[in-house]
Amino acid sequence: MKYFVYIMTNHSRTLYTGVTNNLTRRVYEHQHHLVPGFTSKYKITQLVFYEGTDSIESAIAREKQIKGWVRSKKVALIEAMNPFWEDLSGQLFVG
Repeated sequence: MKYFVYIMTNHSRTLYTGVTNNLTRRVYEHQHHLVPGFTSKYKITQLVFYEGTDSIESAIAREKQIKGWVRSKKVALIEAMNPFWEDLSGQLFVG
Protein backbone atom coordinates (compact mmCIF):
# COMPACT_ATOMS: atom_id res chain seq x y z
CA MET A 1 0.00 0.00 0.00
CA LYS A 2 1.11 3.55 -0.70
CA TYR A 3 0.87 6.42 1.77
CA PHE A 4 1.05 10.11 0.96
CA VAL A 5 2.06 13.28 2.74
CA TYR A 6 0.46 16.26 1.07
CA ILE A 7 0.11 20.01 1.34
CA MET A 8 -3.00 21.87 0.27
CA THR A 9 -3.76 25.58 0.12
CA ASN A 10 -6.41 28.15 -0.73
CA HIS A 11 -6.52 31.47 -2.61
CA SER A 12 -4.69 33.25 0.23
CA ARG A 13 -2.06 30.47 0.50
CA THR A 14 -3.05 29.18 3.92
CA LEU A 15 -1.28 25.82 4.24
CA TYR A 16 -2.59 22.46 5.43
CA THR A 17 -0.39 19.36 5.72
CA GLY A 18 -1.91 15.90 5.93
CA VAL A 19 -1.29 12.19 5.45
CA THR A 20 -3.49 9.60 3.74
CA ASN A 21 -3.47 6.19 2.09
CA ASN A 22 -5.74 7.40 -0.72
CA LEU A 23 -4.70 10.79 -2.05
CA THR A 24 -7.41 11.03 -4.71
CA ARG A 25 -10.19 10.37 -2.20
CA ARG A 26 -8.73 12.70 0.43
CA VAL A 27 -8.26 15.60 -1.97
CA TYR A 28 -11.84 15.11 -3.21
CA GLU A 29 -13.06 15.26 0.42
CA HIS A 30 -11.17 18.53 0.97
CA GLN A 31 -12.40 20.07 -2.29
CA HIS A 32 -16.02 19.24 -1.55
CA HIS A 33 -15.86 20.14 2.17
CA LEU A 34 -17.02 16.66 3.19
CA VAL A 35 -15.14 16.69 6.50
CA PRO A 36 -15.77 19.56 8.92
CA GLY A 37 -12.71 21.31 10.28
CA PHE A 38 -9.79 23.49 9.28
CA THR A 39 -9.83 22.77 5.54
CA SER A 40 -13.57 23.33 5.24
CA LYS A 41 -13.46 26.51 7.33
CA TYR A 42 -10.64 28.05 5.28
CA LYS A 43 -11.76 26.61 1.91
CA ILE A 44 -8.50 24.71 1.37
CA THR A 45 -9.02 23.00 -1.98
CA GLN A 46 -5.78 23.14 -4.00
CA LEU A 47 -3.20 20.36 -3.85
CA VAL A 48 0.24 21.96 -4.20
CA PHE A 49 2.62 19.24 -2.94
CA TYR A 50 2.63 15.50 -2.32
CA GLU A 51 5.08 12.67 -1.88
CA GLY A 52 4.54 8.97 -1.44
CA THR A 53 6.06 6.23 0.69
CA ASP A 54 5.36 2.55 1.33
CA SER A 55 5.39 2.93 5.11
CA ILE A 56 2.68 4.54 7.23
CA GLU A 57 5.26 5.15 9.94
CA SER A 58 7.52 7.14 7.62
CA ALA A 59 4.53 9.04 6.20
CA ILE A 60 3.41 10.09 9.68
CA ALA A 61 6.97 11.01 10.67
CA ARG A 62 7.33 13.13 7.53
CA GLU A 63 3.98 14.84 8.16
CA LYS A 64 5.07 15.73 11.71
CA GLN A 65 8.43 16.96 10.40
CA ILE A 66 6.81 19.26 7.84
CA LYS A 67 4.22 20.52 10.33
CA GLY A 68 7.09 21.49 12.63
CA TRP A 69 8.78 23.63 10.01
CA VAL A 70 8.49 27.38 9.73
CA ARG A 71 6.33 28.60 6.87
CA SER A 72 9.29 29.66 4.69
CA LYS A 73 10.67 26.11 4.74
CA LYS A 74 7.26 24.69 3.73
CA VAL A 75 7.05 27.21 0.89
CA ALA A 76 10.53 26.19 -0.30
CA LEU A 77 9.45 22.53 -0.30
CA ILE A 78 6.34 23.34 -2.34
CA GLU A 79 8.22 25.53 -4.80
CA ALA A 80 10.92 22.88 -5.36
CA MET A 81 8.20 20.57 -6.76
CA ASN A 82 5.65 23.13 -7.92
CA PRO A 83 7.22 26.57 -8.50
CA PHE A 84 3.99 28.16 -9.77
CA TRP A 85 1.74 26.70 -7.05
CA GLU A 86 -0.42 24.95 -9.64
CA ASP A 87 -3.27 22.80 -8.37
CA LEU A 88 -1.91 19.27 -8.83
CA SER A 89 -5.23 17.57 -8.14
CA GLY A 90 -5.99 17.40 -11.85
CA GLN A 91 -3.20 14.85 -12.16
CA LEU A 92 -5.06 12.58 -9.73
CA PHE A 93 -8.44 12.61 -11.45
CA VAL A 94 -7.21 11.80 -14.95
CA GLY A 95 -8.03 8.35 -16.28
